[in-house]
Amino acid sequence: MSASTLSIVASPCFPPVAYVCDGAARLGCGRTGMPSSRGYARVRLDPVVGSAIAEAYAAAPVRDERAYPAYAAFCQETVRQYHFLVGRVEFGGLGVSVRIVDEDPYPDVASMVDDVRRRRLKVWSSAASDNPHPYLSDAENDMFRAVHDVFGHAASGRGFDRHGEEAAWLKHCGMYSSLAGRALTTETRGQNCFRIFGRGGDRFPAQKAALLPRVFSDPRLAWKTLEATVSAARC
Repeated sequence: MSASTLSIVASPCFPPVAYVCDGAARLGCGRTGMPSSRGYARVRLDPVVGSAIAEAYAAAPVRDERAYPAYAAFCQETVRQYHFLVGRVEFGGLGVSVRIVDEDPYPDVASMVDDVRRRRLKVWSSAASDNPHPYLSDAENDMFRAVHDVFGHAASGRGFDRHGEEAAWLKHCGMYSSLAGRALTTETRGQNCFRIFGRGGDRFPAQKAALLPRVFSDPRLAWKTLEATVSAARC
């Protein structure tokens, strides 16, 4: 099977969690013109693109001061999302109970989404993973893991394979400003592509505070590439 064929193979989907999608829209998005939740079912990540992103992540420094403005915006916007996520429903929040645990809490996305539908979530502790972030504190990193599982995966209806991670990145991009989205790209698209296509044997890579080339952090370009790939496959 060719790489171009692999890029459009169906990937598991599930119905996006309705109250999460409604809450994300209510919170407000950093960008306009992003697709509706139903559009994420067709997202695929071409392995050629994934390999190029993996190489860019590998080449990036662990810490780059030029990335700090993006990470500062990313941190501020993530904390806002987290407080909305755990805030009491009667005061406008989503009322999700988040618990930090010392081991990977979910064997698959189905068990995670089942918890989210019940307004609860377990997050694997950043401190326990022995992979410190060069910019974010462990608490800030835990907050990001929580909001990405909910607003990325549960809201897009996609899992943890390469296509699902691409969809979660695209979905969550809609909740960040363009500046913060560049840090989001490093934290999600960059790390996941390195893990899947890099030389680390599917191990989670060392975390970095750096920015990937802009061509990899523009969600609208990713959508255009996806549409072109799908159209070519149908011809």
